[in-house]
Amino acid sequence: MSKILVFTYSILILLQSFNINLEDFSKINALLNHAKFHKEMYGDTFFEFIVEHYGDAKDNHKNDHKEHDDLPFKDSHHICTHINTSFISITNNYDFTYTEFIEIPFNFHYNEALTDSEKPSIFQPPKHA
Repeated sequence: MSKILVFTYSILILLQSFNINLEDFSKINALLNHAKFHKEMYGDTFFEFIVEHYGDAKDNHKNDHKEHDDLPFKDSHHICTHINTSFISITNNYDFTYTEFIEIPFNFHYNEALTDSEKPSIFQPPKHA
């Protein structure tokens, strides 16, 4: 089941990377009509038409027809749409078990070290300078 889910999400991300909008599918008819117009007027093949309108020759194609606005896959305003969707299928199970506090008996006793108030001569300041 998880492999199917991963495969489905991979295909979804791949298709979204092409930036294809649903509106573009409704404009396919305009693409075919404009390709037919180019074939009749200029004798272009469909491949030449695609190169002129979508490829490297797009800048050299000076004949700006009003149909150019209706061609699919030309608008990129849908690229700016940001929809954040989180797919989280992880279930968190927290096991709350009450452990009783065990009091540790007080077993520490401090004895102060017995020292003489007078330190041995080695730890005294020098008497002759």
